[in-house]
Amino acid sequence: MVNSMTGFAAVKGAFGGKTWAWEMRGVNARGLDLRLRLPEGAEALEPVLRKALAARLSRGNVTLNLRLQNDPAGVALSLDEAQLDTILAAMKAVEARSDAYDLHLTASTAAEILSLRGVLDGGRANAALPDDLLAALKADIPALIDSFIAARAAEGAALSALLKARIIRIDALIDAARDALGDRQARVRATIVTNLQRVMDNSDGVDPARLAQELALIAVKADVAEELDRLSAHVAAARDLLTANGPIGRKFDFLTQEFNREANTLCSKSNDAALTRIGLDLKTVIDQMREQVQNVE
Repeated sequence: MVNSMTGFAAVKGAFGGKTWAWEMRGVNARGLDLRLRLPEGAEALEPVLRKALAARLSRGNVTLNLRLQNDPAGVALSLDEAQLDTILAAMKAVEARSDAYDLHLTASTAAEILSLRGVLDGGRANAALPDDLLAALKADIPALIDSFIAARAAEGAALSALLKARIIRIDALIDAARDALGDRQARVRATIVTNLQRVMDNSDGVDPARLAQELALIAVKADVAEELDRLSAHVAAARDLLTANGPIGRKFDFLTQEFNREANTLCSKSNDAALTRIGLDLKTVIDQMREQVQNVE
């Protein structure tokens, strides 16, 4: 089963006068890169999250964000007078310094001051979250990861269909290349004969053994059957990977490199316009397939 590294999941919850929203986003990466953004006081969740994510994911750049807020209906907010005094004193100092530089600041409203962190809150912003709230947050983690993996699986199903289509196209181009070999062999033979006759007409005492060796070398260089056989083997390997269990992205990426290597060799040895066109078409489809494979886990 093909899984994509691209995915999104979100879970919301509420408990003990708090509401929260989890969000997970994933894009492709060479390895597993976890980026956790947790609110102050929720640091105890980080090792739990990293362990749970590493157990379920193998690759991808994964960003996890937790937004935690007070539930207005569940928490009686209070005024932190000490924090307010600190902020007002700082504002007075700023205004005095601004006057010294002949700068005139806009007056702050009470609503703006109350919106500052720590002035009006249901608890200190940097206080550790209570154990029962942490337990409620931890309970969301399995469902969040399940939803994220399901999203990556859905994206992977679409990727799988695209990859299958590319593999079918590559297989058809390999067949077309084999069909083109018959006419190509006749043309290559005629070219060799013409060149050989030119050499014989302008050379005295040609060594028959050396001549046979050179002809054999030309024949080997012109033969592309081995490249086509390897391409067919790669097609079979790609089909097997699409039905394999577990992460296949790294193996598939390596396989696309092997595909491209054989296509390059085919083009360099073709010495035939029709076969070269097929080789270039192969390279185009292989490049398209490799781009899609970059998102496979």
